[in-house]
Amino acid sequence: MFDLVADVERYPEFLPHCVALRILSQDIVDGAGTLTAEMIVAYGAFRERFKSHVRLNQASLTIEASYLDGPFRKLHNFWRFTDMKDGSEVDFTIDFEFRSFFLQAAAATVFERAFEKMSEAFVERAEEVYGRKSV
Repeated sequence: MFDLVADVERYPEFLPHCVALRILSQDIVDGAGTLTAEMIVAYGAFRERFKSHVRLNQASLTIEASYLDGPFRKLHNFWRFTDMKDGSEVDFTIDFEFRSFFLQAAAATVFERAFEKMSEAFVERAEEVYGRKSV
């Protein structure tokens, strides 16, 4: 799962609302290092571009993204992966605040559903890439 989430260039292929993503810089060796990415997200009439600095650490199975530029006042997310007997446990936290009061109010009303759809997209992508485990 670490590899799937770390492969940010593929997000537009499966992640809802991610319409484009490009890597601006990258210094990653053996699953560790940093990259800077620019993502365009769209939701209804809302379309925004933002940049993030992403730190990958495959040894500790963590990914941390910090906000650089765009419509947010702050944006930080953190992924921690734990290998399990039959898969992975994924712990994900996100902390964000838009600069615009209007965007913040709009996000509050749709964020829970959008986050649910994004979570489902990662699970579906994992099943597509790694296959579905029988229970």
